[in-house]
Amino acid sequence: MDTAPTEVYTHSHAPVVVAAHARRTAEEAAAFLLPYLTSDMHLLDVGCGPGSITAGLGKYAGRVVGIDRVPAVVADAKARTAMSSNVSFVTGSAYALPFSDGRFDVVYAHQVLQHVADPVALLVEAKRVLRPRGIVAVRDADYATMTHHPHDPVLDRWLEIYRAVARANGGEPDAGRRLLEWVGAAGFDEPVTTTATWTFATPESRRWWADLWADRIVLDHFVERAEQHGISDRAELLSVSDSFRSWADEPAGWFAFIHGEVRAIRP
Repeated sequence: MDTAPTEVYTHSHAPVVVAAHARRTAEEAAAFLLPYLTSDMHLLDVGCGPGSITAGLGKYAGRVVGIDRVPAVVADAKARTAMSSNVSFVTGSAYALPFSDGRFDVVYAHQVLQHVADPVALLVEAKRVLRPRGIVAVRDADYATMTHHPHDPVLDRWLEIYRAVARANGGEPDAGRRLLEWVGAAGFDEPVTTTATWTFATPESRRWWADLWADRIVLDHFVERAEQHGISDRAELLSVSDSFRSWADEPAGWFAFIHGEVRAIRP
């Protein structure tokens, strides 16, 4: 595919978003893949963002390349990993990877397919750059599984708003449950499916998660999309932001959800 279908990245690349992504590690985000990596493997991390997972994968694979479509994010990733001799980054589209056929042993994508309009096309392109018997490994959140306590109907409304905006942007926020379907449609074999959870139930993790979403939900990028599609408005989103911060103060506060994970083989 030469051009990407119409889609908008729901989270944006605001500093609060990039900083959150930079906290992610290969040990957590790619735990379902790490046992299958060896020091002679060439790995591609699609939608690498600020590169924290990419750099971590460099401890397990011989050579790692991260690719993202946003030049500023790629520049940030390069700066963060300047001392990693076996990790590099390029700017480019996941729908038209700037690599030859069969170049990689592994293609990995974390929290990417939920944001794209044609996940199967992206996976078909990933298959092109994989060698025969190469591994594809994908992981995505499933927003419909998000649960919280004590119950706050405003946070229910937040989830409704987020999922509607994400779909209006061309994505699928409940991607985790669809990964097996998409990987199969792209022509991969021998899929292995797992799940992982994120849980925020300590004072520190509750506060971090709540502050993150309290800030994200009122970013101009998100507000403008919500208003453009008639889904919500700034006043309601400010109320959601306040509710997240109030929830974080609950001593028994709990927030959790699952991620779908699939590892499969190029035939």
